[in-house]
Formats: sequence, C-alpha cells, structure tokens
Amino acid sequence: MNFATFDLNLLRVLDALFIEGSTVKAGARLGLSQSAVSSALSRMRHALDDPLFLRQGNRLVPTDYARGLQGPLREELSRLETLLAPPRAFDPATAEGTFKISASDFMAEMLMPQLGSLLYETAPNIRAQLVDLVPDDYIGSLERYDADLALIPDAPIPSWISREALFLSPFVVIARRSNPRVAHIDEGDVMPMDLFCDLHHVLFSPEGRLASLGDRSLARVGRQRHVAMTVQVFSGVCRVVRGSDLIALIPAQLAHEVRTAYDLRLFEPPMPVDPALIVGIWHKRSDNDPMAHWVRQQIFDLLRALDMRD
Repeated sequence: MNFATFDLNLLRVLDALFIEGSTVKAGARLGLSQSAVSSALSRMRHALDDPLFLRQGNRLVPTDYARGLQGPLREELSRLETLLAPPRAFDPATAEGTFKISASDFMAEMLMPQLGSLLYETAPNIRAQLVDLVPDDYIGSLERYDADLALIPDAPIPSWISREALFLSPFVVIARRSNPRVAHIDEGDVMPMDLFCDLHHVLFSPEGRLASLGDRSLARVGRQRHVAMTVQVFSGVCRVVRGSDLIALIPAQLAHEVRTAYDLRLFEPPMPVDPALIVGIWHKRSDNDPMAHWVRQQIFDLLRALDMRD
C-alpha cells in the first residue's frame, strides 16, 4: 500500500463497518449512502490487498487480517478525536502545570507575592517560575528560557509575538534617610538639579551600561549626572542606597513598596522623566492555551493595579 496516496477518510468507513457489520448501517452512521460505503470498501480492499469482510448471512464478518486492525484502528481514531476536540473548560482548582515568567527582580517584589497567594487559593497545582530576562534581548527571553510570558519595557516586537500593555511606571529619586546631603529637602519635593547631578548615583543595569533613561532625560535639559556604580538587580540598587550616600532613580511603585524596609526617602526628579510602559509579551502559539491564558489574565489584573495614573 502506498500510504502517501491512501485516503485516510476510508478509515472512518472501515471503523463504522467494524461497528455495524453492514454497509447500510455504516452509511447511516456516517451520513453516506450504501453505494458510497460499498465503493469505499472496494477501494480499501484494493489498497490493502485483502477482502477485509466476508458476508455471513445478513452480516459482514471481518477477515483475520481486518480483525487485527479493528482494535488499533479504534484506538488511533479515538486519539485523533481527543487531539482535535475543542478545549475543555479550564478549571484552575484542578489544573496542573508550570508557568514561567521572564522579568526583572522588580516583579519578584511587585508581582510574585500576590501571584503566590492567588495561586495558593485558586490554583494550588500550578507552579509559577520567575527567571531573568536575557540581557540586551528581551524578546529572546521567550525562547532562551522557554518562558510563557515576558514582562518588559515597551519595545518593537516581531509578528510572532502577542503583546498586552499593563501599566505606566514613573520614576522617583531614592536616598537613605540618614543621607546628610538631602536632610534639608522635604520628602516628596523635587530634588534640586545641582544636587541631583552632584551626588553619586547607583544605576540599575543588567547589561552594565553607564547610562539609561535618566541620563537621556538629563541630556534633554543639557545636564549630566555622576554614575558611580551599576547593579544588575533593583534589590541591589536599594541595598547600595541604604548602605551609602549614593542615590538612585527607580520605578515609583517599587520605591513606595520598599521604602520602609530599606529606610529610604523619596523625592521627585528635577527633570521630566518619561514613565516606562510595562508590557507583557508571549508567543502567539500560546494565545488559546487554556492554562496559559488563565494565568496571563491573573498576572495582568495584578499588574494593572500598579498603574499610578489618576
């Protein structure tokens, strides 16, 4: 038999003949005429080089060769029916699986505690994993880490990526409470430009770059700052500020969350800084995956609550 030219629709006819033992009844099961079933049986006999069925009274009886096909054929057709069936309703309470999120450690503070509580209460058998972003290649995080979702500052994306805008992240200046250089400024006020540029800065930069969004904002007003150190995680930035007289420009949501734990004071930057739009991206192949869709929506709801716009 040449499988490449074999009509796989004939297998449904063969299965119906096994069940019904009659070309008339098999046709009724499939919505075909008796003559169409007989023609299909003739084609199968030719292709498989076996009679397949012999008439015994009013019933068609399978040959020994056909009998050997009966069980395996039903199993394969059942497997295909399951494979091609529409997705069943997703039940988080009974679902099992792992969902991998690629993001900076900002999300370890601002997302994972809330997500952990939510999954514990509603989907106890779904595991969440937070992994790093690939430096200089946020899109590559989806493939290199096999991530189900990446949470990144907005950027151009290729056509195979789906995207969801989540929240705007403005920036504030942080300094330790005992920093003598900022003692005269009321918390929440604008830090004077000269002081901001004179103080030493610690910069969040997984790639080790010595300039970022804050430096571009300063350049627009003809100023520059002194970057004394870079750290690859936000938690490290906050620790440096807590333990020294360096200052930093970090997302406002994170600053408000950790200000007490790190004994920080918060100030407005002296120049306009465009807020970062944080977006979620994922591979389009997962658009309709029930578990992935459900977990994404829970994450999106949690993160949209961080938006600081009025």
